[in-house]
Amino acid sequence: MSNLSSSDLTVTQVQSSLFWQDPEANRAHFEDVLNDLTDSTDLVVLPEMFSTGFTMSPETLAEEFDGPTITWMREQAQQRGIALCGSVVIAEQGRYYNRFVWTPPAGDQIFYDKRHLFRMANEHEHYEAGTDRVVVDYLGWRILLQVCYDLRFPVFSRNCDDYDLAIYVANWPAARQHPWRILLQARAIENLCYVSGVNRVGVDGNGVKHSGDSMLIDFKGEAIIDRPAYEPYCETRTLSLQKLLDFRRKFPAWRDADKFQYE
Repeated sequence: MSNLSSSDLTVTQVQSSLFWQDPEANRAHFEDVLNDLTDSTDLVVLPEMFSTGFTMSPETLAEEFDGPTITWMREQAQQRGIALCGSVVIAEQGRYYNRFVWTPPAGDQIFYDKRHLFRMANEHEHYEAGTDRVVVDYLGWRILLQVCYDLRFPVFSRNCDDYDLAIYVANWPAARQHPWRILLQARAIENLCYVSGVNRVGVDGNGVKHSGDSMLIDFKGEAIIDRPAYEPYCETRTLSLQKLLDFRRKFPAWRDADKFQYE
C-alpha cells in the first residue's frame, strides 16, 4: 500500500484482453499482471466480467459468492495489501447477477449488482437487475460502484454529496467508443468527482471488438490516464482528495442541483 498523505488515493487501471469464458486462464493472467506491478498502489480496477468476458451463459459459468474467483480476489487483496475490484458472474438462489465485487485488503467483501442490464445483448433475459446503489468507504474516500451500461443513466449516479470517485467497469464495444469516452467525462464534470472507467480490449467469443479507451478523469473532466485505444496497459496514478474538496468549495455547483430521485 502506498505511504502517501491520507488525502491521496493511488489507483491502478488494468486494460486487458480476456480469455473467452475461461475463468482459470483469466485469473492466472491477472495474477501475472499484479505480480508485474512496479508502482505502489491502493486500488486495482479490473474490467467487467474479468474472469469470463461478457457472457450470456451464466447457467454454465456462474460461481457462488464463495467460489474460486471471489476467493482469488480476497487472497490477492490480502497478500498485496490493496483493494481489488471488478465484476464477476455470480449465482445466488437460482438467479444470476453481473456483480461488481469490491475486495478490501482487510474486512468483508462488498458487492453491487448491475442495475441497468444491456438489453441489446439480451442481458436482461439472463441476469437479475440489482436494486441498491452502493458507495464504499476506503482510506477516507467514498467510492461509487457502477457497471458498464449504468454509465448511460445519470440520475442513478447523481452525486448527492455522498461520493468522491465513481468506478465504471466495462466490456464496452469499440463501435460505441465515442459515447463511452464522452459519458465518462460528463459523469465527472456533472458530479464534481473523479471517474475511473476501465474497459477491456480484444475480440470476444461473439466477435465483438473492444477498443479499451479506459480513462481516469478528474473533477473538471480532464484526463489523468488516457492511453491509445486497443492497447493493453496497466497504469497507476495518484488522486488528491484535497484538490477535489478545494474545487468543490470554489465551484459549488452541487448546491444548485435538482433533487432528482430514482425508484
